[in-house]
Amino acid sequence: MLISLTRIIKYGIQNFVRNGWLSASTVSIMILTLLVFEGLVISNYVGKTAIISIKEKVDISVYFKSNVPEDSILSVKRSLESLEEVREAVYVSREDALTEFKERHKEDETIVQTLEELDENPLLGSLNVKAKELEQYETIASYLETPSLKDIIEKVTFAQNELVIRRLSSLVATLNRSIVLLTIFLAFLAIMVTFNTIRLAIFANSEEIGIMRLVGASNSFIKGPFLVEGVIYGIISAVISFILFIPVILIISPHLGRFVHELDLATYLGKNWGTLLLYQLLFALILATLSSAFAIRRYLRK
Repeated sequence: MLISLTRIIKYGIQNFVRNGWLSASTVSIMILTLLVFEGLVISNYVGKTAIISIKEKVDISVYFKSNVPEDSILSVKRSLESLEEVREAVYVSREDALTEFKERHKEDETIVQTLEELDENPLLGSLNVKAKELEQYETIASYLETPSLKDIIEKVTFAQNELVIRRLSSLVATLNRSIVLLTIFLAFLAIMVTFNTIRLAIFANSEEIGIMRLVGASNSFIKGPFLVEGVIYGIISAVISFILFIPVILIISPHLGRFVHELDLATYLGKNWGTLLLYQLLFALILATLSSAFAIRRYLRK
């Protein structure tokens, strides 16, 4: 058993070396496929990070009438927090709002002077409400339309943000569908390409396979070297494509960070390189061994 396994591995390595340009072309095709796969993984991460960043900037601001006491506002805050759709509700008092407004416009002398001339604080107390999911903002806005709340609420900003929220919700749904469809298409394309390149390698060794059949070699023994060859393709392709992808990530990371500040691909790669390489190897090995197995099985049926 051990001797047979050793021979299978030996013949697989010999096939890989002997096929020369065919092996090189197969590895090249798999490298391109894996680079696209890596790009898909990174695109998924970039898309999710960008969406999370945008979602963090979306909220509903609820402004209360100037005569509403703080206790009433805090009561509304607690009622909102009890809703399943609400992730958080942050209270901003009139004093805090004024302090923040002054800090934001401290360089504008006209605004500073105008505020000093006013007898009272012109700003309103408010609640900044964030939903768990984008599509839940409409439910929260509907809750704020109840008669008991409308009497104390001056303004709700959902109407101004509604178009942005709807477009962002549509973008998230479209992106998720696109990623799934692209993944399925990529997997199918990679299997077909690798299947055909492995089949070419089998045809190139058809005379040797015929001799092995004549001397009574089992199908398992005939399949073995080609499965080993597929594993070699997978390992080499995964390692080379990963090495090639590292400088690409380091180059594009600063540029993407200008658009989404929370996005740092270099740090992400540094923390997750082991996991990414493992995924790469698993994807490559599954791709290569399945393609090899299907190709040789189809050939042996003839």
